Amino acid sequence: MGTFSFRYLPKGVGAKHGAPINIALVDKKDIEKAGIQELDAIQKIAKTINGPVAINVFDMKAVTTTSDGIIVEGAIVTMAAGDMGKIHKEFGILHMEEMEVTDELIAEEPHLRPLKTKYPGRKLFRGPDPSKKLIPVHNVVMTGKAINNNSATEVMNAVTMEEMLLPILGQVQAMKDGDIVFGVTGGVISVGIGMTVAEKFGRVFPTRQFAAGETAHNSGEYAKTLKTNIPCIVAPKEVLASYILNVLEFGLVPGKEIGCAPAVLSVAHAMGAEIALDNISERAWLELESVGIHKAELEKPSPKLSRAEIIDQADDIIPGLDSPKRVKAPDFFKKIELVV
Repeated sequence: MGTFSFRYLPKGVGAKHGAPINIALVDKKDIEKAGIQELDAIQKIAKTINGPVAINVFDMKAVTTTSDGIIVEGAIVTMAAGDMGKIHKEFGILHMEEMEVTDELIAEEPHLRPLKTKYPGRKLFRGPDPSKKLIPVHNVVMTGKAINNNSATEVMNAVTMEEMLLPILGQVQAMKDGDIVFGVTGGVISVGIGMTVAEKFGRVFPTRQFAAGETAHNSGEYAKTLKTNIPCIVAPKEVLASYILNVLEFGLVPGKEIGCAPAVLSVAHAMGAEIALDNISERAWLELESVGIHKAELEKPSPKLSRAEIIDQADDIIPGLDSPKRVKAPDFFKKIELVV
């Protein structure tokens, strides 16, 4: 007999009402070492928890992108939703599509240019392929009360209608047993998650929509209210800053090749990196200005801080997140070992 473990966050843990359902994170490598099929492992987790649960399977050697096009290490490869020990066979599970990183793909998606030099040979995953399975809007799976949404970066309870945002970097931090931050999303992040890049099989959109410099929300001042009161689990800001710096140092330009989220613009200005201010649409500026990000401020001389200085001052440089509480992930994501 073999064993594998998963990281388990119980329902109710986190800011405000906490996680609206249980959350289980598992490493694909651990499943393979146990000699069990992925589906069997997911079903075993669902039976063990025996309640509404979102289950995310990670390939920690792969890479993915944030909604604004920042390349990060660690990717979700399968997402599931379970309840009462079951996973709905049709609606309860989705597999993320492995992307073949070709010159053609990079030409269409310039935010991927760092892949071949910074992450050579690493697999790339983002969202599912809708041609392989009929997929509901926003790449969601559901079983009973459990809803796992936006390619496993948001969870909801279908009965209470409570939800929680789970940006990919926060989950990766939990998988690495690092620090995470419990907080309330707030207006800045609510605006930021709409500043996407155009991707094939993206985390939210299956086709290339809303290029860098545009807003997917397109809702003016209302954008800052969309997710503002929802709890979230995110990475510490110095972790986010380090990944943003990686692509800025490579030469990618916010508003042109990567998204114009407040975090990206703030780090770019602190560094003195180029920002395609005139390529950011008027509709995007309306949303950015509603949370205090103004073109005139970004046109002012940069302090030209070093990488080390930006990471050290990340909490002050990167805006957003209400009522943050930094904690050690293993204190809340408990490891559970299963025998197979």
